[in-house]
Amino acid sequence: MSTPEEPEDVKLICSLFSPQESLIDRVIEELEGSFGRLESKSPRLFFDRTRYYEREMGWPLHRLFVAFRRLIRPEAIVDVKLTANSVEHKYRVGGNRQINIDPGYVSLERVVLATGKNYSHRIYLSKGIYADLTLVFRKGSFTPLDWTYRDYADPVVIGYFNEVRNKYKAQIRGLEDQARSE
Repeated sequence: MSTPEEPEDVKLICSLFSPQESLIDRVIEELEGSFGRLESKSPRLFFDRTRYYEREMGWPLHRLFVAFRRLIRPEAIVDVKLTANSVEHKYRVGGNRQINIDPGYVSLERVVLATGKNYSHRIYLSKGIYADLTLVFRKGSFTPLDWTYRDYADPVVIGYFNEVRNKYKAQIRGLEDQARSE
């Protein structure tokens, strides 16, 4: 028999992409108002693994991944996704999104994204939101799964999430304050 235990808090992350780099920066400031200050940003990237969003948003699409300093409870990702949806809606023009915000979290074992779309590998959480297991940590690095979006399987993106995991690991173990004082 297993004994239920509460999981550790997790590191909130977001993927943002838009045809307008300035809008990404503006929305990050808005998200900081909701979720606290950023801890890190990925290199600026092009969202070029698919043209799925071109008709709605235009082209080219600029992308940035961010990680927030404050940790969250894993189940809080539902409300984070609903907040992100609200921010996306605020910036619609003629019914089309101008920015896409995909929140998720990093734990020691995995990267999970929040989505409103059901699929075979997604687990329902609540309020119309599903958890998408996107990357798992194996043999010293995050690794993609059969269903992982190609852009999340990119070595640059995986490298960024490995860095986020390292900072998160130090944070939950209380080691980051030690490192700052040395």
